[in-house]
Amino acid sequence: MITKTTTMLADNFNFLEGPRWHDGKLWMSDMQGRIVYTLTESGDRDEIVSVEAQPSGLGFLPDGSMLIVSMEDEKLLKYSNGQLSDYADLSPFVTGHPNDMVVDGQGRAYIGNFGYDLLGGAEPKNANMVLVTPDGAARIVADDLVFPNGAVITPDGKNLVVAETFANKLTTFDIDEDGSLSGRRTFGELPDAGPDGICLDVDGGIWVSGFLAGKFFRMEDGGTVTHEVDAGGKRAVACQLGGADGKTLFCLTFAGSMEEIAQGNMFAAVETVSVDSAAAGSP
Repeated sequence: MITKTTTMLADNFNFLEGPRWHDGKLWMSDMQGRIVYTLTESGDRDEIVSVEAQPSGLGFLPDGSMLIVSMEDEKLLKYSNGQLSDYADLSPFVTGHPNDMVVDGQGRAYIGNFGYDLLGGAEPKNANMVLVTPDGAARIVADDLVFPNGAVITPDGKNLVVAETFANKLTTFDIDEDGSLSGRRTFGELPDAGPDGICLDVDGGIWVSGFLAGKFFRMEDGGTVTHEVDAGGKRAVACQLGGADGKTLFCLTFAGSMEEIAQGNMFAAVETVSVDSAAAGSP
């Protein structure tokens, strides 16, 4: 296995999630700061839009508009031409805060949710994934998932892979013509790692953020881990490939405990590491 270490790019954020490389910049949600940011490869940041009910997953429609998961009010929002508007109501479908999301080339959004009140100490329950089509209609396309989190869609648009955080595994689905998910199977397992955000490379590998392990892993289909990046004692929250050549892995970290994920705790950062295989698929 190849091991690597990161270089600090930017710090002093609350808690970062949902990184996406788009239009030459890294886009990401500061959940507790309630702001969507962009970050350049040189570390320059811009505040794009404030989302008062906590932004999480991000994605882009074919016309360039941005979709934003709004956690506390259980909505999917659209940001276009400087305006934020409601896009879909997720509340009839989710049983916990919606979180990460992946959007395919047709503009179909796949959204996971906690399944229960995680931070409130509720009894754990499995959750579903919700599909929102370009007309704003929503429906459940997968269920009985253990905290569905980061997700990717392969370049051919035929498969979706989602991290089941508290099942410590990645799960693959076939994407049917109408966007439904079928053919569920295991991509690979990461015992005790707590897989969170994920991203896909051109060689079919998936970079996985191990929240509980404090490491980023590159996994191949079948479960073989080829690379490991140590987060230096911090939480490994999410990751995204990008940069001019697609070979920079942007690593979102958090230097605190679960109990310290709160507004005002500026423990989050973006760190980078150079890798061999470039970005692919969505996100």
